[in-house]
Amino acid sequence: MAVKNGENAIFVSAVTAWEISINPAPRKLKVHDELEEVLESNSFQHLPNSIRHGLVAGNLSRHHADRYDRMLIAQSQTIQLTSITHDI
Repeated sequence: MAVKNGENAIFVSAVTAWEISINPAPRKLKVHDELEEVLESNSFQHLPNSIRHGLVAGNLSRHHADRYDRMLIAQSQTIQLTSITHDI
């Protein structure tokens, strides 16, 4: 699995933390106050948002209706990363 492979850099977007903190689902992820520290301790890297990401997200086709997914797709496309998710 790509995430478990220690040779791959793993980025986590602020959008991900935003989505799970706004839409907590009882059977899904629980948001911890220490999320940032947990991610860092597991060598996950922060993926910041930029104005460019917002512009690209706004120009995506309406097929991608979810605002969180739109930003994640825009970030991936803009800096040429592979997205790993079951949503997109």
